[in-house]
Amino acid sequence: MKRHTLLPVLLLPLSLLLTACGGASSANTSGGPGDGTDGSGSTTLNVGDQKGGSEAILRAAGELDDLDYKIKWSTFASGPPLLEAVNAKAVDIGGVGNTPPVFAAGSDSKITVVGASHGSSAGETIVVPENSPLKKPAELKGKSVAVAQGSSAHYLLIASLKKAGLTIKDVQLKYLQPADALAAFSRGKVDAWAIWDPYTSQVLSSAKARVLTNGEGVVNGLSFQVASPTALKDKEKSRAVGDYLLRLNRAQAWVFEHPEEWAKVWAKETGLPYEVALDSVKRTNATRVPVAVDSGAIASEQRIADTFAELKLIPRRFAFKDYVDTRFNRDLPASTTAPRRYGKATS
Repeated sequence: MKRHTLLPVLLLPLSLLLTACGGASSANTSGGPGDGTDGSGSTTLNVGDQKGGSEAILRAAGELDDLDYKIKWSTFASGPPLLEAVNAKAVDIGGVGNTPPVFAAGSDSKITVVGASHGSSAGETIVVPENSPLKKPAELKGKSVAVAQGSSAHYLLIASLKKAGLTIKDVQLKYLQPADALAAFSRGKVDAWAIWDPYTSQVLSSAKARVLTNGEGVVNGLSFQVASPTALKDKEKSRAVGDYLLRLNRAQAWVFEHPEEWAKVWAKETGLPYEVALDSVKRTNATRVPVAVDSGAIASEQRIADTFAELKLIPRRFAFKDYVDTRFNRDLPASTTAPRRYGKATS
């Protein structure tokens, strides 16, 4: 694959991501995307985010207009470094996929899951070059696969291999953050890449790639809001966390009702072409609904934790429920609090 085919679409937004890999972003008073502070008041909620994540949704839905506390935003390349910041008390709360909390808890990090959402797993994929001879996951045996360690894509890869009768030892793992993985994939340095949206939509749009398999029926489709226990012990910050979660729920409902409008905003803020942004929204973002962090969600995550422990990819076994605070479930709409089954596919 010729590298120049990726330049117009992929490298510009991902170059922005490279500047965010270190975590904290510079603050200002304008409330600009990814690099400032919103709201007013004496309490500041430090929020970790990922590209095109919570801040972008909240801003597009108008949910940052009347804050009586401040939100200071920091941008991260993926979930694992975001949760490192939560553990270090540099971030009070942040959104991640289903696997980063397992890695963080497995390392005895100081984190607490306080919110969840559920949606389609079609945006979680393993992609290969368009001209690759690989046609099914079983053919990954002996091949090199790029993946961000501890990300939701990491578990997707493990679960997909297991479904195909393989183990993680049957492939050559290349632990790379998205920007580095893109470079390796575009230069033919790896045979496959395990990713999530919007990277899935990006690479399918312009990199002459195709989906080998996706997460439907393989992973649980959960994402989480994870907070610092220290922040939750602070009365004012805890109140801000509750309000922040309510705003996220309303913003997600807005995305469901306005996918095209959201895609336009998201494209402008991330540098993605509108068609790529809309594809990602329809595949992933607009399918998500807030759900309770209940026994079903906890049991599903426990299966992920047990899988990583068995593979010795996390240092120890632990009870996922010990890292959950259910107090904010009470603020969910009644339609989202009914028990859900996340399936045995995650075992």
